[in-house]
Amino acid sequence: MSLIIIPLTAFFASILTFFSGFGLGTILLPIFTMFYPAPIAVGLTAIVHFLNNSFKIGLVYKNINWQVVLKFGVPSLIAALAGSFLLKEISTNSIILFSYNLNNHIFYGSLINFMMGILIIFFSLVEVIPFFKKITISQNYLGIGGLLSGFFGGLSGHQGALRSSFLVRLNLNKEVFVATGTCIACIVDLGRMTIYAMTFNFSYLKESSSVISLAVLCAFLGAFIGNKLLKKTTLSFLKWFVTSFMIMIALFMICGLIN
Repeated sequence: MSLIIIPLTAFFASILTFFSGFGLGTILLPIFTMFYPAPIAVGLTAIVHFLNNSFKIGLVYKNINWQVVLKFGVPSLIAALAGSFLLKEISTNSIILFSYNLNNHIFYGSLINFMMGILIIFFSLVEVIPFFKKITISQNYLGIGGLLSGFFGGLSGHQGALRSSFLVRLNLNKEVFVATGTCIACIVDLGRMTIYAMTFNFSYLKESSSVISLAVLCAFLGAFIGNKLLKKTTLSFLKWFVTSFMIMIALFMICGLIN
C-alpha cells in the first residue's frame, strides 16, 4: 500500500508546493508516519524533500534572491543542526508518556510522536488562520525567521510554514518567492540530513528503496507540472481539506495509533 500512497502523495504535494502555501514535507511526513516510526519517517521525508527541491532549483534558479538566502538561509542551517541533534536525542531515548488498552491491543504515546503531532497541527493551522496572514515582517527579522524555521525543520521536517510566513511578506514576486524558498529549503535539508545520517537506520532505506525512488520520480513530475502551472490561483478549499487531514494524522500520532 505504501508503494501507491506515498508516491501519489509526493506527486500532488509537489504540484501544490508551487502555487499554494503548502510544502512537500508538510504533507508527505504524516503519510510516511503511517508506515514508518516517526524518526525514520522524518529522515525518509527529508530525502524526497531534498532531491525534489534540487530538481526544482534547476527549473527556477535564475529567480533566486541571494541576499534573502544569505540572511535567512545561514541562520536556518545553524538552527537545523540544533533541531536535528534534539531529534537524535529524543529518538534514541524514547520516553513513553502514557499507554492504554483498546480492543485488547496496547497503544503507547511517546514524547517524540506527541511533539511531532503538536508541531504538525500548529504548522497546518498557520497556513489557514487569517491572523497569521495579516502579520507584516521586516527584512530586519529575517534572521529570527531563519532560526525558527531551521530549528523546526531539523526537529520535525516542518520548515515550510514558518519560512513562507516570513518570505511571503517581503513583496517578492511569485517566481522569486518560489525560487528563494526552494534554495533555503535545500540548505536546511543538507544540514539536517547530515545529522540524521549519524543515527539513521539505513536498513529502512534499503528496504524502502522502491518507495523512495517512486516518490522522488513522482515529486519530480509534480514539480515540472507545478512550474508550468505557476499562476495566481485560489486553493482555499483544498488548503482546509489538507489541513484537516494532517490534523487527523497528527491526533493519531499523539494518541499512539500511528508509530
